[in-house]
Amino acid sequence: MTHYEIKSQKELRSGMGEGLIETGRRNPDVVALSADVKGSVKMDGFAKEFPDRFIQCGIAEANMVGIAAGLSLCGKVPFVGGFAEFVTGRVYDQIRQVLCYSNKNVKICGSHAGISLGEDGATHQTMEDIALMRALPNMTVLVPADFNQAKAATLAAAEHVGPVYLRLGRSKMPCFLPDNEPFTIGKAQLLNEGSDITLFACGHLVWEALQAAEMLEKEGISAEVINIHTIKPLDVDAIVASARKTRAVVTCEEHLFNGGLGDSVAQALALHCPTPMEYVAVDDRFGESGTPDEMLTNYHLRAADIVEKAHKVIKRKA
Repeated sequence: MTHYEIKSQKELRSGMGEGLIETGRRNPDVVALSADVKGSVKMDGFAKEFPDRFIQCGIAEANMVGIAAGLSLCGKVPFVGGFAEFVTGRVYDQIRQVLCYSNKNVKICGSHAGISLGEDGATHQTMEDIALMRALPNMTVLVPADFNQAKAATLAAAEHVGPVYLRLGRSKMPCFLPDNEPFTIGKAQLLNEGSDITLFACGHLVWEALQAAEMLEKEGISAEVINIHTIKPLDVDAIVASARKTRAVVTCEEHLFNGGLGDSVAQALALHCPTPMEYVAVDDRFGESGTPDEMLTNYHLRAADIVEKAHKVIKRKA
């Protein structure tokens, strides 16, 4: 079994910020726009280095998306930054009609996503954004696992032609993946090979899935861990191949049960390889205020919760 160690604790939004600066140095057409939260979404470094390529749009996310669409028509590669709840739900109509319908080359950076946002509470803790974005034709949906992968995903998004949603967390989380590892949109990442069960995970829960795999190994259960960092386009081949091997699946995500990674995997398996499956996700409820650790624990998104679901689905397989 491959063992992963925490190299540091870093925010995914900071990985995006570093990636944005790097892609800005590579490509003079890259521009950034913020909804009055450039510091919070880590666009301040880009704004400092490229002040003539940064636009502060104020608390007006819908206008920001419209401006970005116009810039893309002029050959620019716009990155728009805001809180995930507000750059998806608040401006869904603009994203649908102005970006996706005509396949505009705009990148949406949604920071502060998920329950681990913490103390800001239910109004800011978006847990339905993946469902919203993956439903849109032409939209690519990326959910990196740590700081390093968030940086790599930002670079990949800049090279991709078409609208992209990049989901990012606010809180410091384990950084465990290698530096400068290539990020291929639409290609799942095998982190640990196993034979008894597959743990498909995205975002912050990739680390929890790896810890769950170590816990299961001590029980004599071999867990395959696959990082589904691209929700759309989904790597159906990798999902089906692993499910055929292990014949038991648990999906792990910091999102509602409805419409996220779990439903994406369930759809693929229903069509190609019906397999016993369990979800580790937030039940049909809103968030609340608390520390990130409290939220992940209280909403049953920890390694121990993954192990519990693994036992349940293995019994169903038998």
